[in-house]
This record gives sequence, structure tokens and C-alpha cells, in this order.
Amino acid sequence: MSLFSRTDKSIFGEWWWTVDRGMLSAFLVLIVFGVVLVATASPPVAERIGLGSFYFLKRHVLLLVPATMMLIGVSMLDRRQIWRLSSLVFAGSIVALILVLATGTEIKGAQRWIRIFGFSLQPSEFTKPAFLIVAAWLMGLQKTKENVRGNLIAAGLYFLVITLFLLQPDLGMTVILTASWAAQIFLAGLPFRWLFAFGAAGIAGLVAVYFSFDHVKSRIDRFIDPSSGDNFQVERSLDAFQNGGLFGTGPGQGSVKLGLPDAHADFIFSVLGEEFGLFFVLILMLILGFILLRGFNRLMDHDDMFTVLAAGGLLTMFGLQAMVHMGSTLNLLPTKGMTLPFISYGGSSALSMGFAMGVVLALTRRQRRSSISKGGM
Repeated sequence: MSLFSRTDKSIFGEWWWTVDRGMLSAFLVLIVFGVVLVATASPPVAERIGLGSFYFLKRHVLLLVPATMMLIGVSMLDRRQIWRLSSLVFAGSIVALILVLATGTEIKGAQRWIRIFGFSLQPSEFTKPAFLIVAAWLMGLQKTKENVRGNLIAAGLYFLVITLFLLQPDLGMTVILTASWAAQIFLAGLPFRWLFAFGAAGIAGLVAVYFSFDHVKSRIDRFIDPSSGDNFQVERSLDAFQNGGLFGTGPGQGSVKLGLPDAHADFIFSVLGEEFGLFFVLILMLILGFILLRGFNRLMDHDDMFTVLAAGGLLTMFGLQAMVHMGSTLNLLPTKGMTLPFISYGGSSALSMGFAMGVVLALTRRQRRSSISKGGM
């Protein structure tokens, strides 16, 4: 029995019959996955630093409530409302990034967080999706209005954002944002010389960052040559996957996770591998792949440039962030403190992903037909 009838013209009725319920269900499954994994991964971390066993779990669930509400609420918006909301989020996040540099809290050598109502907020998490939506609007606008230099304005905003990111410093966010915007440039059908120039500039930028930031140089050196430094977390992460085997040790029964400092956040994929085994690792990867394929497939039905660029950029961001997290835990990429979307502990990440994927759901909604009889089955 359906929640709403097909003739229901209310906001919720229209939303229910046009939103991609398969993709929405996949996001909700990821959220449940995350609660289970944070519940089993976070107690040892909390106890190690003198907090209550369920400190991180309580905060995680507390922030998942507004994140889930944001996912559903934003998915009900139309294109213009999304553009207006994203512009406000982008402007606010830029101000917050500047405040971070002036008054932010330094954690592990990086100044990326500000304290609001007892929570640590990472403005760069919100800047990523907001920029991609604003850039999509500007680039789409240039396609329809010749006197608007949307591409140039988007490029200017991009350089502003990555400058603020690198001043923190945050190379991971810079790489994810850069690759996502490059995907938008590709989807926009801009000349390939743009992509080649962008790629060359990106490579030059990575080389410059390597020689400019000691912590980046150290991570890359340890990835290329493990004997050149301490690889404790990566080694323990690989041990966790090996200990888990095919079916895992069972929820809460992992032993290797006890030695992972960030088991609830940056290495939560390792906890999944140890306690649930390869079987559930593959299930999670299938869910992530389903979201990406489903999202891009829905975009094939659209000829609106803003929709294609915004949703395409956000889906690329989502996929790259998951890839970097999983690749780091498996030692396929240099270690980087990157959350696994909707899975890892992290309030800023959960809220920003709720916003970003809510936009994807909104932009990929199908148009209601004028009558049931015309629609067929």
C-alpha cells in the first residue's frame, strides 16, 4: 500500500511520486549502516581519551536527525530555491572560512574548525557542495545568456575557495573540490584545452604543495616508501581487514580496531572490514555504486544545464570522497582524514552530505504527467 495516492496534489504527494525512492532508500541504508558502525567503533576511542563509552554515538545520532531532515527537506525544493539557498550557504561558508583562519581551533596541525553551540563545525565541508551548485548555475547561465561571463566568475570563486582551503591547510578538500569542478567542466562541454590546462595546473599545484607542506610531503613519502616513516594507522587498518576475513569477527568483537586512534571516523571502513568481513564491505560498495549509477542515469533524462552540472558535480564529489576514504584505509592512496559519506562520525560531514544529496534528489525528480491515463504503466 502506497503512502500517498497518485492523485495527491499536496507537497508531500508530489514529492513522493517524483523523487527517486530507490536512491533515497540507499541514503537511508547508509545512515543506518553508519549508526551501527559508530556504535561499535567509537566506544574504545571515547574511553581512551577519558569520555563516556557512548559519547561519540550520542553526538552522531543527535546530528543525524537534522542531517536526515535536511536530506528530505532539500529534496522538496525547486531549482530556484536550491540556487538561492546554495548562494546563502556559500556566502556564509566563505565568511566562516575567514573566521577559521582568524579564530579557529587547531587540531592535529590544521586550523579548520570553529566552535558553535558546543560543536566543532568545519566550514569547508559546506563550501564544497555550495560552490559546485553556484558554479553550475553560473556556467549554465553563460549557456543561455551571452553577456554573462559565468565561466570566468566561477573560476574566480574557485581560486578564492582553494586559497582559503590551502591556508588552513586542507589539501584533501582542495583535491576533491578541484576534481568535482573538473567533472562539471567536462559535463558542460567546454573545450578540451580547458581540461588539459586544468589538469596541468592541478599537477603543478600538487608538486608545489608537496614541497610547501611538510605533513603532505611526509604522507606521500610514507605511501611511496613505507620504511621512510611511521605507518602505524595504515598497518593496523590492513591488519583489521585481514583479521575480518570473509564474514568478520562479529559486531563489537574486533580486536585490531582497539589500536586505531580514529576508528570511528577516518578508519571506520577498517572496522567494517574487521567486524563484518568482506561480504559486507562489498555490500557497502554496491550501495555506493548504485547511488552513483542511479544518479547519473537520472541525469540522462535532463536537458537543463544547471541540473546536469550541479547534480553531476555533487555525485562526483560524493564518489570521490568515498573513494579517498576507502583507498586510504586499504593503503591504495596516501592517508587522508576523509570521512566516509553518511557512515563516519562527523557532524559537519553528515550535515553537508545531507544538504548535497538532498539537492541531488531534488534535481533528479521526475516531472509529474498531467494525467494518469497519459502516463501508462
